[in-house]
Amino acid sequence: MAGSLTLLLFCGFTAPKPPRRDAAPRTTTVRPNIIVFLVDDMGWQDTSVPFWKQMTDLNRRYHTPNMERLAKEGVKFTNAYATPLCTPTRTSLMTGLNVAHHRVTNWTSPNKDTSTDYPDTVLNQVAWNVNGLSPVAGVDRTIHATTLPALLSQQNYYTIHAGKAHFGSAGTPGSDPKNLGFRVNIAGSEIGHPASYLGEDNYDRPVNGKHNRNAVPGLETYHGTDVFLTEALTREALKALDVPVRNKQPFFLYLAHYAVHTPIMADKRFIDKYLKAGLDSTEAKYASLVEGMDKSLGDILAYLDAQKLTDNTVVMFMSDNGGLSTTPARGGKAHTQNLPLRVGKGSVYEGGIREPMLVRWPGVVKAGSVTDQYVIVEDFFPTILEIAGIQKPAIRQSVDGRTFLPLLKNPALRDTSRALVWHHPNRWIAAEAPLVSWASALRQGDWKLVYDHRTGALELYNLRNDIGEQQNLAGQQPQKLKSLAALLTNQLKRWDAQMPTFKKTGQPVRWPEDALIQPKQ
Repeated sequence: MAGSLTLLLFCGFTAPKPPRRDAAPRTTTVRPNIIVFLVDDMGWQDTSVPFWKQMTDLNRRYHTPNMERLAKEGVKFTNAYATPLCTPTRTSLMTGLNVAHHRVTNWTSPNKDTSTDYPDTVLNQVAWNVNGLSPVAGVDRTIHATTLPALLSQQNYYTIHAGKAHFGSAGTPGSDPKNLGFRVNIAGSEIGHPASYLGEDNYDRPVNGKHNRNAVPGLETYHGTDVFLTEALTREALKALDVPVRNKQPFFLYLAHYAVHTPIMADKRFIDKYLKAGLDSTEAKYASLVEGMDKSLGDILAYLDAQKLTDNTVVMFMSDNGGLSTTPARGGKAHTQNLPLRVGKGSVYEGGIREPMLVRWPGVVKAGSVTDQYVIVEDFFPTILEIAGIQKPAIRQSVDGRTFLPLLKNPALRDTSRALVWHHPNRWIAAEAPLVSWASALRQGDWKLVYDHRTGALELYNLRNDIGEQQNLAGQQPQKLKSLAALLTNQLKRWDAQMPTFKKTGQPVRWPEDALIQPKQ
């Protein structure tokens, strides 16, 4: 895969027209600043902002006033999608490629050349890109692609990475965000979660007297203090912003928090209210992680206000996958839920891929607007380039994402013909949980197709009527099932997507449309 792409010109961009506010044109011609605020493992319901047709008890559990502010001042996406897991989502955001196309289909290990797949009794592992994303050619089992920050940097954007990177394994170029085009890297490396959120722990939990491999690097200033990791990252990100602000240079801040990923640890600034509200200890700790993340968002918004940058800064809020609502590999009670969505992190059901997404751009986005149009994480790549006015950049890959800038200008736009694809030919947990592994899916309009690699079963749901995916309509809608299976098959073949093989026969899992007409293995 690393050598299979050729140099292409990414065409079709047009520079955005100068945005207007109350029918008056902007007086500045300065390119907009761009902030991507990415949260780790935050579920669709882990916020006081409802992303459904109604407020739920889960929404009432959490306190996220700054997300509420962002929703009131921007546009809320009620059908925003990522991939089931972290590294695949981050790779798609950085490259504009669908997960089936870039083949980083599971989370990458800190150790080079190491698959994170658990052994399976039925299927063999695929040769996915276990070393992640690479900005240079020749790195084995990586996707070599042109990255978003590199393109922005070439156009004089001051590019800042803060928080979780997890783009590539240790010892590969992709493990260091600076190699991807970020001028500044704050605490980003090959690790996928922190050893500890506590400054008192030095953001580390040594094992047998040695540093934990998940110790967060680069934050020595806060070692031995009571500064929570989320707060430390925010402070450092704001310090980094002072440089481009002072130089009147456009900036791109990618603030990718380690929160709210495990380990579930209490942010002491916020936990008491949740304990008093009756949540158990684990739920209260998780809720405090969520509120600490929201406080960070508020600090970023306050900084923009103080620096008079609000009107010329685009703020995008997103999560990388659904909430970890099942803990079969770890035992114990789940710390969050995605209800009414089905399942959670690691699954191609809605609970694993549907995310909270908000965008604010004063003068372009109508305050308090809502769009029901579905979008997916690879759409961030072309959208951000278009917002930055970068036209026809020379890039290596053929981009799969579509710009959602038209939606920012007109949230009422609809496109029910577009098909979104998810592909997860991996087993990411030890337990054999149904459809938390080994699956593909497609959404077109209100219809969703789910394909189980292990059993060959195809399921069909109407998300408008059944957001929880409880009523399988495959038997009632054979023509719709057939058409979506063919659509999914054609797209997977076009991307040369990997399918696992059966241990018993050595034969590959059938394509979805073939599973309709041929007997099971």
